[in-house]
Amino acid sequence: MVFQYYPDGDMLYIKLASGVSVESEEVAPGIVFDFDEHNRVIGIEIEDASTFVDLSRLEVLTLPVANLILSERVPAGV
Repeated sequence: MVFQYYPDGDMLYIKLASGVSVESEEVAPGIVFDFDEHNRVIGIEIEDASTFVDLSRLEVLTLPVANLILSERVPAGV
């Protein structure tokens, strides 16, 4: 699972699984699910994310995480 935040558009994308999105559905205002060819949800897009979630904090509880990778997007030209 990958969390990606795009500050320019205040959009949070949660990639749940690998695959190609073949269909998307807005399930609530500003919340879009991406589906693969087998109708499985592979991603969640949250528009105006800062109004829905506290982006300054991420808490992980009781997940069987084998590999935790923390990375930060470095702005171009730095």
